[in-house]
Amino acid sequence: MTTNITEPPAQAVAKDPHWAAKMVRLRARRLPERTISFMDDPQLKTAVTDAALGLAKARTAAASESIEQGVEEAGREEWIQARPDVLAAGSALDQANAALEAAMLRLTFRALPRPVWEQLVREHPPTEAQADVGHEYNVESFPAALISACSVEGMSVAEAQELLDTWGEADAKALLMAAMVVNQTMRADLGKG
Repeated sequence: MTTNITEPPAQAVAKDPHWAAKMVRLRARRLPERTISFMDDPQLKTAVTDAALGLAKARTAAASESIEQGVEEAGREEWIQARPDVLAAGSALDQANAALEAAMLRLTFRALPRPVWEQLVREHPPTEAQADVGHEYNVESFPAALISACSVEGMSVAEAQELLDTWGEADAKALLMAAMVVNQTMRADLGKG
């Protein structure tokens, strides 16, 4: 698809002498992306929560100790940060966060250009029954096609359909909604400028 780049309208230039620069910026805008994360190990989440609580307790104990020992307020935070139990608790939190991060499954979706979206909808027309209840597209075939088309990682339609068919309802909906939302999120402010 080629885009004809034309000169800006004279009225626009008269109103905004920086129109050409504005158009360069508008053309350079990237399509929005959305990442969804899945975590299958609730123990890793609990470990992060426990480690954060451990750090908070260690900091509270160190703060109380600093007051008892007469540490000047100006240097108190550095004194607290240097305490062995605070250092150990901070390290434990870092390790728990790293383990959680490593186990996280992330999928990223990028919005489709409007003509591509419209073509995808045309390729998956609703059945008569679906159209009767107001659907714009076939609710059986469109979700996997949309997920595949928006997948930054290159998920195929078959892979998307497999996940939709085998995952639980909540996760399958989250997967579809990530692909839908990235295409329907407005990034414009329609208020006064």
